Formats: sequence, C-alpha cells, structure tokens
Amino acid sequence: MIPRYSRSEMTTIWSDHSKFQIWFEIEAHACDAQAELGVIPHSAAKTIWEKGKFNIDRINEIEVETKHDVIAFLTNLAESIGTEARFVHQGMTSSDILDTTLSVQLTRASDILLDDLNRLLSVLKIRAKEHKYTSTIGRSHGIHAEPTTFGVKLARFYAEFERNKNRLIAAKKEISTCAISGAVGTFAHIDPRVEQHVAKKMGLEVEPISSQIIPRDRHAMFFSVLGVIASSIENLAIEIRHLQRTEVREAEEFFSIGQKGSSAMPHKRNPVLSENLTGLARLVRASVIPALENVALWHERDISHSSVERMIGPDATVTLDFALNRLANVIEKLIIFPEQMQKNLDSLGGIIHSQQMLLALTQKGMSREDAYQLVQKYAMEVWNLGGNYLTKMKSDRKIALYFSENELESLFDPKQHQRNVDKIFKRVFEN
Repeated sequence: MIPRYSRSEMTTIWSDHSKFQIWFEIEAHACDAQAELGVIPHSAAKTIWEKGKFNIDRINEIEVETKHDVIAFLTNLAESIGTEARFVHQGMTSSDILDTTLSVQLTRASDILLDDLNRLLSVLKIRAKEHKYTSTIGRSHGIHAEPTTFGVKLARFYAEFERNKNRLIAAKKEISTCAISGAVGTFAHIDPRVEQHVAKKMGLEVEPISSQIIPRDRHAMFFSVLGVIASSIENLAIEIRHLQRTEVREAEEFFSIGQKGSSAMPHKRNPVLSENLTGLARLVRASVIPALENVALWHERDISHSSVERMIGPDATVTLDFALNRLANVIEKLIIFPEQMQKNLDSLGGIIHSQQMLLALTQKGMSREDAYQLVQKYAMEVWNLGGNYLTKMKSDRKIALYFSENELESLFDPKQHQRNVDKIFKRVFEN
C-alpha cells in the first residue's frame, strides 16, 4: 500500500490499530461466552472488557523477543488486565484469532468495494442513458464493423459490472466465516458455543469445519473475484484509451485547467488515468495465483499462506478500492465527441452497411454466394480507392433489377441499427 493509490477508509481496515482492536474484541467476546458456560468467572470477563488495553509499540517490542505476534499481543494485554488475564485465550490457538480477524477485515473491505461498485454502476447508467442514441461505429478486431451507439457501449460495461457486484456479494459470503476451534480444529479444549457467540458478535457465520485454520479455498475464491473485477476495470479503461487516440478522438478523459500532459510536448492530452487503471488491474490480478496456491497446505495447517495474505489482503483490496473510484470519476467526467463519432462513421464511404446490402439481396432472391461476391466487390473498391458505396450500388445494373433508388437509400439509414436499442436497455437496466 502506498498513499498515492490508497483511500483512507480502506487503509484503516488494515492498520495495526484496527487489527489489534479486532484481536481484542474476539478474545473479549470469547471470554463472555466462556463465562456464560461457567468456564471462567463473570467478573473476569467484565474485567477484561474494562481493563483490556494494547500498545502497538509495546507489542512490537515484545515480539522482538517472542518472535510470535499473537503471544506478544497477549503479553501486552495481560500487562493492563492483571491477574484476570489468565482467563484470556482459554482453549484457543493463534489461528482462531488470525483467521477470524482476516475474515472480519475482508468482510469490511467487501462492503466498501460493493459501495464502490454501486457508485460506478450509477455513473455508467447515467452516461449510458445520456448517449442512448449517440451513433458511433462498432469495431471488431479494431476495424470498423457496423454502427452502434455510445450508450449501448456503456450499457455493456454496466452489465459486466453488475455481474461483478453479484460475484462480490457471493465472495463476501464465502469469506465471512469464524473459526474458534482450537488446535487442529477439534474443539478439544473449547466449547463450540464459544465460536457461535464470537461469530455472531463479529458479524460472521460459523465455519462448519476447520482444521485449526479456515479452509483457504474460500480465500482463493475471494481473490479470484477481485481479479475478475480488476480485469473488467481494464476492459473499460482500454476502450477509453482507444477512443482517445488522436486518429479516433471519439471520447477523452477530462483535462483540467493547469493540467500538463507532457514535460516535453505542451500539446499532449494523454489518457493517463485509464493507463493507470490498466496498471492497477495488473496488481490486483497478481494476488490471484498466490491465493490459489494457498489452498494446498500441509495436513491440518502450516503457515505458508500467512506471509502471502499479510500482503495480498491489504494490497488487493486497497488497490481495487482506489481503481473503482478512479474509474467512476473518469466515466463521470468523460468528454464525448458525437461529431467526431459521426465523422468516423462516414469515413469509409458507407461500406459499413455491406451486411444490410447482403441480406437485402438474399431476401430478394439472389444466392448468398453471388450476393456476397457482388457486395464485397464494391466494398473493396471503396476501401482501396475511396468513393461512395451507395453511389456504386445505384450504378450496378444487377442491383437495379432488385431495388429502386429509394429502397437502396433506406438500406443505408443508420437508424436501422438503433431499432432494438430500447429492448437492449430494458434487458440491462430493468431486469
């Protein structure tokens, strides 16, 4: 995590203070449950809540000697609680604290990411409806294909991020489990009701079966979903970068007064935010493979996953949070150039209507093979030499046998490509 690509709401979740606060709450809630079960005195549980304090510098100092972070924390906690501290961590193991804390952190991070997705979806919906009928060229392989609308382009991305939202909701549920089951997960020294109590208090579900640790397939699924969301961010960012190319210039990132695009070339207006998003997406996806490899651990547990999660947990969620907000800002302020879109639509002399000609000829009785050959012949002439495709269609004697001039002109009406836009929008925004 670096401040340049971080937002405070998300970084707070991963701060040392937040982590140790969650540790304390888990231990204190467990003591409440133990007291209800008669394992420890009620007065001890009360004292732990009232006197329990931690000092991060002191924990770090103790850890230098113990080489164990949870023991360092418990030792520091005991310094403030006194003799009643002997009842803390009864029957528990370090993984009970560490894994349940990670679940809390990832759950809270998920809530922020879901808010981010909701904001992005809202912006995409607004801009899609704004440009519902703004004609633009659709491209396949980077080459002009057929007309579409800029609103349809954005609606496609809206649907993609709506799927991502549903994936993240499922991933949040997958990761929101609590394990307070003791060494090797058998509850040999702690009652399962303690786990149930802590889970409820921390807003989690009980892990059905743990092996001292929460199964890492849950985490693998979670980080995989973050990777998919990152890829969707890059998908939209790449579209913006292409549309901003000088030769295309159909859309452009907002360029503020006083902003500079290049230290050498004062004229430059670069898609730096979208390029930045492409890079950030790579970082989030970099967490996926390590998370998948964390699934396979030795026997009931090892700690090969621990160092990985201490890094990818904060890094992936903080980076994705920043990226989603940056993307929402880009879309919200994106400058659209409808006139340039129309200019690009007209740049190939109308050959983008070749399929309409092909289908119309087959409907009139010409074989598809003959129709394709005829339509492509004139399309390649315009492609190579320029000119107007409709004019060439009108001059062909074979075509004249099938169509009047008015009929031909109707085949070149770009509005034909918009006749189902309403249906598309209804599918995307009303289902």
